[in-house]
Amino acid sequence: MGAIRSAEGGPLRRTARGVGRALRSPVTGAARGIRKATHAHGAGESGLGKLIELHAVNSAGDMLITVALASTVFFSVPTDQARGRVALYLAITMAPFTLLAPVIGPLLDRLPHGRRAAMAAAMLSRALLALMMSGAVATGGLELYPAALGVLVASKAYGVVRSAVVPRLLPPRISLVKANSRVTLGGLLATGVAAPLGAGLHQLGPAYPLYGACAVFVSGTFLSLSLPHKVDSAKGEARAKLAADGPHRHHLTTQRHRNRRNKRPRPPGLRTVGRSVLHGLQANSALRMLSGFLTFFLAFLLRVHPLGGLSPEFSLGLVAVAAGVGNALGTAIGALLRSRGPEKTIALVLTVTLGTAVVSAVLYSALMVVVIAAVAGISQALGKQSLDSLIQRDVPEEVRTSAFARSETLLQMSWVVGGAIGILLPLNGVVGMAVASAFLTLGAATAVRGLLTAARRGSPHPRVA
Repeated sequence: MGAIRSAEGGPLRRTARGVGRALRSPVTGAARGIRKATHAHGAGESGLGKLIELHAVNSAGDMLITVALASTVFFSVPTDQARGRVALYLAITMAPFTLLAPVIGPLLDRLPHGRRAAMAAAMLSRALLALMMSGAVATGGLELYPAALGVLVASKAYGVVRSAVVPRLLPPRISLVKANSRVTLGGLLATGVAAPLGAGLHQLGPAYPLYGACAVFVSGTFLSLSLPHKVDSAKGEARAKLAADGPHRHHLTTQRHRNRRNKRPRPPGLRTVGRSVLHGLQANSALRMLSGFLTFFLAFLLRVHPLGGLSPEFSLGLVAVAAGVGNALGTAIGALLRSRGPEKTIALVLTVTLGTAVVSAVLYSALMVVVIAAVAGISQALGKQSLDSLIQRDVPEEVRTSAFARSETLLQMSWVVGGAIGILLPLNGVVGMAVASAFLTLGAATAVRGLLTAARRGSPHPRVA
């Protein structure tokens, strides 16, 4: 009898193991493929691959929180009430954030030896805040908004430190622009996976996306601490002061040089690393304003006036997909682009975006709404990568991380301003596109000519790889 059981148990165990391998194979195969892609071209040896994976985790967690908040603040109530809730969200979270954002970059810039700990703290704080919000997300109570502000601040803190970390993990065979493109693309892919996952979790209950976000951010905490120790090194770094000293003087001064001139140096700011960087920031600020504006304005507009023959939910999803695909496409183009003229790229994408906004205002239609969303996504991605290229080229390595931190803060503030404009406007598509055209025109007027002039003159300190 025992021999019979043994004979029967052997094939059954083998079959079970075979089924288990078959089920694990797609998952493990995908994991190996992802790891191979993130660790290619020396990224595994330098530690950049781990940063790409960490940013993917960060983006997935942020998307899960976004799904939970959108379902509570926006989709769960009629449009008029939703607009009031989002206005309250802006007042309670975004307004204080605009005051805190300029402080985050300089504060973290003073902690170069604790970057891994700072990223881990940003992850862990969002995990705890997600748990706090899970109790209030069903009712949309006021206690939800301070927690959402904390999530925004922690997310911004992570973004600033991540920008400062990339140059420390740069492989010899990858330029800074391509490295940033790969990090960004990893985040976009993770966002695309997390969005439907969050929607599925929401079907179980409004708090479940937040439970998922908590688990994701906890894993991100451990990933942050697993980054190479050189992330915490500040060897050879100083703080950037970006201020215009005059047309015939070199624009960069370091904290060390200011210490020689003054016993009490003024706090560093973002005013003089070169005209190309300044004009690049102006152009990218306009593009980032457009992103914030479209996020809020189209969210409300399409609930009241959905695209022709479609439901509001499908209309919003279509525009979101267009923006996401555009962003991914712009990131991919930036990773492949070998142009040595980032000024021309920024000028081109800003001009094309302005032209698209003007056409959308004049010939407003469902098609143009999708087109402006896609063009805005492409332009924001390409513009940001070109700005990274300018900072890499015109800012010496010892102050480059400081410049990245401050530029990220300025661009985030521009997004907040654009979002505030979007929530305040009447829900009229032509009016909205006209307003978008107006601030894009202002950005083009202040930046495009300077960018093209700088491109003709060239850079005295080319550093683009």
